[in-house]
Amino acid sequence: MPVSFDGKLVVAISSRALFDLEASNRVFEAEGVEAYHRYQLEREDEVLAPGIAFVLVKKLLALNALAPRRPRVEVILLSRNTADTGLRIMNSIAHYGLDVTRAAFTGGESTYPYVPAFDAHLFLSANPGDVARALDAGHAAATILPSAVIGRNVDAPGELRIAFDGDAVLFSDEAERVFKREGLERFAASEASAAREPLSGGPFKSFLAALHRIQTEFPQAAAPIRTALVTARSAPAHERVIRTLRAWDIRIDEALFLGGLDKAPFLKAFGADIFFDDQRGHCESARDHVATGHVPFGVANE
Repeated sequence: MPVSFDGKLVVAISSRALFDLEASNRVFEAEGVEAYHRYQLEREDEVLAPGIAFVLVKKLLALNALAPRRPRVEVILLSRNTADTGLRIMNSIAHYGLDVTRAAFTGGESTYPYVPAFDAHLFLSANPGDVARALDAGHAAATILPSAVIGRNVDAPGELRIAFDGDAVLFSDEAERVFKREGLERFAASEASAAREPLSGGPFKSFLAALHRIQTEFPQAAAPIRTALVTARSAPAHERVIRTLRAWDIRIDEALFLGGLDKAPFLKAFGADIFFDDQRGHCESARDHVATGHVPFGVANE
C-alpha cells in the first residue's frame, strides 16, 4: 500500500524560510543562474545558518518524539533549487538532525503545484507569488518576512507557540469588509448584532484544527502546543469570535483583544514562535520581535 499522511499535520516549507540563503540569493540576483550554481557547489559542505522559520520546524518535528511509533508531523521541503544545488540544503538538514526526508526541487519553477500534491496544511515561503496561489487554492500559506529574530533561540526547548490574527486569517474577511467599507462604529454594531452567528472559516482554520487535534491528545496543562488569537478587535466585537471558536469546537489557549493597540509587545510577551497576520502594517511591527508570516488574503490585500 502507498504511504499516507492521514492523521498527520503536513507542513511544506521553502529552503529560504528554513535556512539563511540571503547571501546565495544576492549572488543569484546580481550574477545569474550559472554563478549561483557555482556558488552553491563550491560551498556544498558548508552548513547553512538557520533561517527565520528554523525554530518553528525544529519544534514541530520535536512533537514526533512524544510518540515515535505514531509521528504526528510531516515537514516537506519545497525549493526552487535544482537537485544539484539543493544538495547543500539537504546536507544542512542532515547536519541539524532535522527529520525532513521528502523534498521537491523545481529548478526555478514555481513550487506551488506541490502544495496541493502533498495536501499540506501549511505552506511557508519567501516567494509571495507561490504563497498567493496556494491561498487561492484553499491552503493556509504565508510569506515569511525578513526578521531580526533570525538565528535567535535556535536551541530553545519548550512548547510550540503559534499566534494568529483573526479576520482574514482564522476567520473569513466578511467582518473586515464591513469595517473597511463603513468604519469602526458600524463594524462594532454589525458584530454585536451578529454575535451568535459564527463567522465563516478563513484560510488558517484547517491548520488551527490540525494543531487542535494534536493538543487534544494531551492533558491541557501538559500540551506541547499553545495557541493565541491576537486581534485588533475589542468589545463588543469579541463575542462573535468566542462563539465562532466554540461552534467550531476548536481551542484557542489565549485570546488578546487589543482594540487597535500595537500587537508587537504582546506577541513578544506570548513568546510566539511565529505569528500570522493579513495586514502588512501589523507584520512589519511584529517581525522585529517574532518570526512573522504575511497572509496576502482578503480585503486588506486587494
